[in-house]
Amino acid sequence: MPPQQPKRRLAANDPVTIPRKATTPLRPARSSTRRIALELLHAVLRRHRPLDEAMADHANLARLEPRDRAFTRLMVATCLRRLGQIDAVLARCLERPLTPKASAAEGALRLGACQLLFLETPPHAAVTETIDALPRAAAPYHGLVNAVLRRIAQEGPALLRAVPEIPTNLPDWLWQGWKASYGEVTAAAIAAQHLREAPLDLTVKDPAEAALWAERLGAAILPNGSLRLKDAGAVETLPGFAEGAWWVQDAAASLPARLLRGIDGKRVIDLCAAPGGKTLQLAAAGARVTAIDRSADRMARVSQNLARTGLAATCIAADAFNWRPPELVDAVLLDAPCSATGTIRRHPDLPWIKKPAEMAELPALQRKLLNAAIAMTHPGGVIVYSVCSLEPAEGEDLIARAIDEGAPIERIRIGETPEEEASLGAPADALTRAGALRTLPCHWAEQGGMDGFYAVRLRRR
Repeated sequence: MPPQQPKRRLAANDPVTIPRKATTPLRPARSSTRRIALELLHAVLRRHRPLDEAMADHANLARLEPRDRAFTRLMVATCLRRLGQIDAVLARCLERPLTPKASAAEGALRLGACQLLFLETPPHAAVTETIDALPRAAAPYHGLVNAVLRRIAQEGPALLRAVPEIPTNLPDWLWQGWKASYGEVTAAAIAAQHLREAPLDLTVKDPAEAALWAERLGAAILPNGSLRLKDAGAVETLPGFAEGAWWVQDAAASLPARLLRGIDGKRVIDLCAAPGGKTLQLAAAGARVTAIDRSADRMARVSQNLARTGLAATCIAADAFNWRPPELVDAVLLDAPCSATGTIRRHPDLPWIKKPAEMAELPALQRKLLNAAIAMTHPGGVIVYSVCSLEPAEGEDLIARAIDEGAPIERIRIGETPEEEASLGAPADALTRAGALRTLPCHWAEQGGMDGFYAVRLRRR
C-alpha cells in the first residue's frame, strides 16, 4: 500500500474474504471474466500469491476463450500497476472507510475503477458486469459499488488528474530505496517504465539468422541481437516456436551468459538454471553445460526447451549448496534467486507481495550460492554472478563485501575492450565504473525498456 496517500481509505493489506461457492456454475463469459479477475486480485493482494502462479492454478481461467483470458489478465495486471492511483480516486468517492465485511465490494470497486480509468471499457460494461460478478454475499453493497463506479464514469479524468502516477503506485519503502540508490530522477524513470506493459523479447538460437526471423515475425532487432515484438499474441503460435529457432528471454536477461567468452567445448555449470534461457544460450555457444536447479518440475521445463531447440545439456535437480561436480569446471553462471524487483514491468504483483523483511534475508542466501559457485570452479576459472534485482544489497554491495572479506575472487571488467563492449550490445550507461553491468528498466525506454539486472564477471584466484 502506498503510504504517501495518508487519506486513502482502501488499504491494500486489510483483511479480506471473498465468499465463494464451489458448486456455483460460471456465469456467461463477460461476467465470468470479471469474477475470475476478482478472485485473482484477491489471491495477490490478500494471500500474497504471485499472479502467474494464481493464474496457473485457477481451473476456470483455462476454460475461457483466449481473448477473454487475455482480457482477464489485462484487468488484473493493470489494477496492480495502478493500485495507488485507483485507491486514491476511490477514497475521494467514499464517505467512510469500508469494513472488512465489504472486502468483495472493495475488489469490485478497484476492478471497475481500473476499467473506467485506464482500459477505456464502456461504462455500462465496466459497471454492470463488474457488479454482476460479485458473489451473492456482497449483495448489500451493490448499491454502493454502482454509485461509486457511476461517479467515476462521469468524473474519472478530473479525479485522476489530482493523483500523480509517481510515486503513488509504489509502496513507499520501495520508492525510498530506489531514490537512495539511483537518485529521484532515475527512480522516477524506473517507476514510469513499470507502468507500461512489457514487450516480448526473443533470443535466436543462431545469431546469424536474427534478420531472417525478425522479418518473419515482424520484430525489431535490438542492439544486443534480441528480437522485440509488440502485441505478439500466443507465443506457441508464432513462426519458429515449434522449430526451436528461438526462445523467450528479456533482452537484459540474455546479457549475463554473453559475459562468458570463448566457452566452445568448455565445461560450464548453470546454477539455479530454470526456466533455462541461459542454459540454452550456453549450449548454443558450444559449451558442455550442466544445468542445476533444486526444483525437479522447473528442470523438466528446461529439458523440454532443450528438446524443442535441439540443444544439449545435462540437467540435474539438486540443491546447489550440497551438490558438487565430479571435477572442477571452467566457468559457472550463477543467476541467483532474488527479489526480482527488476522485472516488475512483467510482474506487477511483486510490489504488493514482497516484504522488506523477506528481502533483507536474500543476500545471505546469495552469498552462500556464490561461495558454492567458487567451490565448483578451478583456479583461473570464471564466474558470472547475476540477479534480476534493482537492490544494491543483492548486487553491488554483496560482491564488494565478498571481496573485502577475502573471498578468492577478483573482478574481470566488463567492456574492457571496445570490441567486447560493441559485441555485448548493452546500453552504454549500463556499464558501471567498477566494471560490472547494471541495466535499468528505463534503459532503451523508447524501444520499450528492459528488465533491471546486475551482473559481474569474476575470476577465481
